[in-house]
Amino acid sequence: MTGNGAGTSGTGTTGTTGAETTDTDIADTDIADPEITEELVRALLREQHPDLADLPVKLGARGWDNQVWRLGDDLAVRLPWATRSADALLRKEHTWLPVLAPHLPLRVPLPQRLGEPSQRFPRPWLVTTWVPGEPADRAPATRAAQAAVTLAGFLTALHRPAPEEAPAGRDRGGPLAATAGHLTRQLASATELGLVRDPDAVRAVWEDAATAPEWTGPRLWLHGDLHPANVLTANGTFCGVIDFGDLFAGDPACDLAAAWVLLPDGSARLFHEAYRPGPDAATLRRARGWAVLRALSALHIGHAGVQGHPGGKPTWGPPAHAALRRLTA
Repeated sequence: MTGNGAGTSGTGTTGTTGAETTDTDIADTDIADPEITEELVRALLREQHPDLADLPVKLGARGWDNQVWRLGDDLAVRLPWATRSADALLRKEHTWLPVLAPHLPLRVPLPQRLGEPSQRFPRPWLVTTWVPGEPADRAPATRAAQAAVTLAGFLTALHRPAPEEAPAGRDRGGPLAATAGHLTRQLASATELGLVRDPDAVRAVWEDAATAPEWTGPRLWLHGDLHPANVLTANGTFCGVIDFGDLFAGDPACDLAAAWVLLPDGSARLFHEAYRPGPDAATLRRARGWAVLRALSALHIGHAGVQGHPGGKPTWGPPAHAALRRLTA
């Protein structure tokens, strides 16, 4: 079973978006949605897409932005819940992912139908393809070389120049120096909780990244949220990528952070060699800074899960610890 774009980014107790936590994210959660049930999903299909209404329906996953319900063998229904931003993110995927998907070498949840707000459910929703595989936070990639080359191939294909009207990132992809306050808060909190043993080493990686020259190339298409819950594995390597809600155009360093977050030890160099065009030194420095931010947020989400807090994900902790270990080695 997979999340299949359930919006697992931001399953933290404070509204974490996978790389950053902000007051805006926290305020984004005061929506009282109707309870989403199998009966509601089937009723929505019957109203707007009746040819799909008789397919089997079962819950797939509850994420921060969306719930995903499996529909038959090959489809999924994604419905926003809890966050105000989820509506716009679903519409963005519906608009842009079909443009990008034909160029991508891994399977993605390709939008098939758009459900419009109605009296029964006052928000938009999507029918997408179902992507088989297991999230990498539960089933990490173990075939290091193949995983590195596969991830590099996916990002090489995705990182194409974007048109002027392509969306901008919500809170990532800009100058790393702008995240200084967030880094300080996250690092202090993680240290106080005993999640980081050498905060000076972690800060040194981020500070080196924040002083690297900024990206001056074209705005490239980016996934924007490549943490382990959004990348699927099968047979020890990557087989799919889900949750494109944060899709935007900008600095590729934001996505290249995945080399330290997703890959087994010792794989980052092979990934960088396989990625085209080969990243320059400044881009790799910035990527390390984004990887630090993503790992710190995931540490908090993992800790919340261990403590049994709502929204916590205990499986997020081990990959985050491994990422910080690689980054500070």
